[in-house]
Amino acid sequence: MSTIAQVIVTVQGRVQGVGYRAACADRARLLGLRGWVRNRRDGAVEAFLAGPEANVLSMREWMWEGPDSAQVTQLDVVTGEHEVLVHGFEIRPTV
Repeated sequence: MSTIAQVIVTVQGRVQGVGYRAACADRARLLGLRGWVRNRRDGAVEAFLAGPEANVLSMREWMWEGPDSAQVTQLDVVTGEHEVLVHGFEIRPTV
């Protein structure tokens, strides 16, 4: 059985207005992850990812690239138990 990982990822750079959230949600669902993604008012994108450790790691690697029009300059990751696990993967409103 694989270890379940939970992380909050903050992505900075040109990540808003380029389809980053939608692409992120699609990739997370493809990997079978649970969680959410949202824009932040400071221009960053923030995501909560939960699932098998290997899949979370794969998602984190993808988040450095994002969709073609994105330019990621920084990726901050906080590991640990962050919240009650959600079902599925959703796009949440900006905070």
